[in-house]
Amino acid sequence: NQKDIDRIIQMKLSINVSVHTTNPELRCKMMNNRFAGEKLDYLRQFAEAGIAMNCQIVLCPDINDGAELERTLTDLGNLMPNIQSVAVVPVGMTKFRDGLYPLTLFDKSSAEKAIDLIESFQKKFLEKYGTRLVFAADEFYITAERPIPAEENYEEYSQYENGVGMMRSLIDEFDSALNMAEDDEIKPCSTSIATGALSYNFICKLIEKAEKKWHNIKCKVYKIRNDFFGESITVSGLITGQDLIAQLKGKPLGDTLLLSSSMIKKDSDLFLDDYTISDVEKALNIKIRLVGSDGFELFDAVTGN
Repeated sequence: NQKDIDRIIQMKLSINVSVHTTNPELRCKMMNNRFAGEKLDYLRQFAEAGIAMNCQIVLCPDINDGAELERTLTDLGNLMPNIQSVAVVPVGMTKFRDGLYPLTLFDKSSAEKAIDLIESFQKKFLEKYGTRLVFAADEFYITAERPIPAEENYEEYSQYENGVGMMRSLIDEFDSALNMAEDDEIKPCSTSIATGALSYNFICKLIEKAEKKWHNIKCKVYKIRNDFFGESITVSGLITGQDLIAQLKGKPLGDTLLLSSSMIKKDSDLFLDDYTISDVEKALNIKIRLVGSDGFELFDAVTGN
């Protein structure tokens, strides 16, 4: 409410804002809230007060993409210099959607159109403000089967936590670690990695490079299908303990199973289905090592360091 807005302005906080659209009527529809459109005035108030905003747009095909996305990015650009960055991420859907609005997922064609529009705005914003300002999530490029942009395209990785530039950062860091490592530092090591479908091909390519350079490294990469939430969920962070057990049981896992630390609830040892790390270790008879979303850390884990 307005009292909250006044307090944010008084305290001069930097904030994160879920925008989705700047069309008031469409925002009411998307948020299923008849007051949602009115709240867009808060963006204007923040900008006039000099409040820095990082924004997110969850993009839904045939709802807030296309001309609506163009309108939203234009409106946010008009609030410069108080918009620090804008992440555009594709809508994700679990299999639990009974009675909910009939959303669709992005395919190759629609992802390509979204990227083209976003990159056209990046060019305009870079020329006008000296920043690309808006960034597409990695998932758009993967779905569109386009190369992940170079590091400079992500500037300061300001929307990293929204899955924007994570893959580029991982690849570049792993390659740096690979190039810096000395032969005598690499000892025989046998590991395995379980990952989501979204990052599977990228992880495989990284491991191939390491195994090609050092033949004493063996690492098997497994793509885990998300049966718990539905196959359309492809990120590693939503993989559950029971899916790991069901799909890895009896498979060669080496001496250590490497998992993304994003699979585990913060400050706990629990997967999202409340299986513990110990539960999975016992079921698979393997030691688990959690790895952060850092290419250097992944390289160390794969090489047993």
